[in-house]
Amino acid sequence: MNWSYYIYYRVDPAKTGACAVAVEYLFDAVQRKTGVQGRVMKKRNEPLLWMEIYENVPDEASFEWELAEAVTGSGIANFLQAGSGRHTECFSE
Repeated sequence: MNWSYYIYYRVDPAKTGACAVAVEYLFDAVQRKTGVQGRVMKKRNEPLLWMEIYENVPDEASFEWELAEAVTGSGIANFLQAGSGRHTECFSE
């Protein structure tokens, strides 16, 4: 069974540019290690709420390990709003 990951978080308004760079690093690292290409979306009328989407993940354990490593390497936590974090939801068809 393949899974789709939806990871959402709030970006610090003063750090959106740096966060966008971190997200690109994250996507590149995840794609190189897992073959899964991520994409990012921003909520309508709430542009600081971002969502990373990774679809059709065949090996969730490996993917989650590589994603965690990429998140750490990207430094993305430094660009989130104070007191917030990344929230993950997984779905399958």
